[in-house]
Amino acid sequence: MTNPTEFYKNRKSKYITAEKQLNKKLIFSSTLRLIVFLTICFSAYFFFGNATILIPAAIALIAIFLFLISRHTDLKKEREKVRALIYLNEQELIILETGDFSKLPDGKEFDVEGHEFSRDIDLFGRKSFFQYLNRTALQEGKARLAKILLANKTDRIVRKQEAVKELASKADWRQQYSATAKLVKTETDSLTILKWIRNYQSFVPKYMKWFPAVFSVLSVGVFLAYYLGQIGASQVLLWFVIGVMITGFFLKRINNLSSNVSKVQDTFQQYHQLLAFIETEEFESELMKKLKNSIKSESKKASVILREFSKAIDALDQRNNFLFGIFANGFFLWDLRQCYRLEKWIEHHHEAVEHWFEAVERTDAYNSLGNFAFNHAHYHFPEILPEKQGIKAKDLGHPLLDPKKRVNNDFEIDGEQFFIITGANMAGKSTFLRTVALQIVMSNIGLPVRAESCSYSPIKLITSMRTSDSLGDDESYFFSELKRLKFIVDKIEKENYFIILDEILKGTNSTDKAIGSRKFVQRLVGTNSTGIIATHDLSLCEISNELEQVENFYFDAEIVNDELHFDYHLKNGICRNMNASFLLRKMKIVEE
Repeated sequence: MTNPTEFYKNRKSKYITAEKQLNKKLIFSSTLRLIVFLTICFSAYFFFGNATILIPAAIALIAIFLFLISRHTDLKKEREKVRALIYLNEQELIILETGDFSKLPDGKEFDVEGHEFSRDIDLFGRKSFFQYLNRTALQEGKARLAKILLANKTDRIVRKQEAVKELASKADWRQQYSATAKLVKTETDSLTILKWIRNYQSFVPKYMKWFPAVFSVLSVGVFLAYYLGQIGASQVLLWFVIGVMITGFFLKRINNLSSNVSKVQDTFQQYHQLLAFIETEEFESELMKKLKNSIKSESKKASVILREFSKAIDALDQRNNFLFGIFANGFFLWDLRQCYRLEKWIEHHHEAVEHWFEAVERTDAYNSLGNFAFNHAHYHFPEILPEKQGIKAKDLGHPLLDPKKRVNNDFEIDGEQFFIITGANMAGKSTFLRTVALQIVMSNIGLPVRAESCSYSPIKLITSMRTSDSLGDDESYFFSELKRLKFIVDKIEKENYFIILDEILKGTNSTDKAIGSRKFVQRLVGTNSTGIIATHDLSLCEISNELEQVENFYFDAEIVNDELHFDYHLKNGICRNMNASFLLRKMKIVEE
């Protein structure tokens, strides 16, 4: 079994060495470019007036100079990727060694009001499970990861587990993919790109398929005639003006296309590389095989097709070099040639682009799940049980708690059974509820859970733990809570849910609360639901005497040497030791 810490240390050292080598190559490349540039200047000065020598020499030297620029750019991109790999490994080491994941995006923008469980279990926000899990490199990948967490789906869990296990075993591949994805500097999100491509209207005439090539051949003939003394400079200038006028007729629409494709240029440049990662990797899991098959094309690889579009964008972008743009359009109708290439590409591939983008972004999201499993090799993938057989977990704990301080609990609940949990303040009731809730969410998306062993019947989750009043909607706390409970009742009438409630009906008086809570529990049990209710109301525990589906558990607190002591262990029975009055005295809020 690969030790994650040793793996990240090894890779960090490897890429730091690679960065040093690339820095040396870049220094040499810069020096070589300077030498070639000075040679061009020297040749222009020394052979000025001798066109037969100057023109061929200039063309050769400029070609070499452009090649060196391209090579230098490639080296810089390679160094950027290596630096991204160094950062990835440094980040993982910090998280594993210190537990600090605060620098990762917290996904607060994905928090959904009224969701079945999101806010109650700290799914998003500072120190949330999303922040701990997320390793996506693309904004769209981050959104897809959030969507996976919010989906509350219970289908194909074994397939999900197989994919997560497989990606966990491909640590180097995942890092290469993520480092490449981190180089994407998107100016436009993928949804906007897809919408633009789907709705694009062509403007370049069909005859532009061959006309620029014919015009270019004629231009070469004009140059040759001038070089041989057959025509004068005025005839060359006239031919140049004709080319500029042809291009100028379409200039407004060319500029518009150029502006649009320049916004998506970086996306296509990197996405074709990410597609190549998927195409060239061998997958065994059904889910990843299906994703790979979704990008297959009958003619060429999707990455090659996407790279063709990227190259066409690069070619059109050369028009922004003023001297090249004027010369290339005047003699070779450059803009029209490239616009035709782009439009034909859009015409042929606009429907497939959506599948390619989805595959890239979904893989980015899946990589976070694989990374989590790799970092937590000691976690356990839950065994899937038939419907309504409940949950059984040994040594279950919350993954975000400090392992040195975390207290784990054995937990077993049958299908259609309800636990009522009582306990003193700060004894661990709410933490336990969130632990069970997160175990269900993690299991449903195919992740391993923090348990020595775990088996469960896949079930959706619904909670009510953090109801608040709404001044904007002119709602009291009690009415907001009633709305949440009504939401739960409506949901469980249609589908099977695991219900987790923390201190229901807090917004009313104790007598009314006791009566209402009792009736609500009877209603839940009557729907054959499964769940946990935490409460301070000991009278609610009496319902276990009349309903065999209800069982009582508690978290205890003891006063030892005038200090409050918690063991955070779940026990069978009803809590008798409450601590509110003790804490009031201890903190000198009230007198003895």
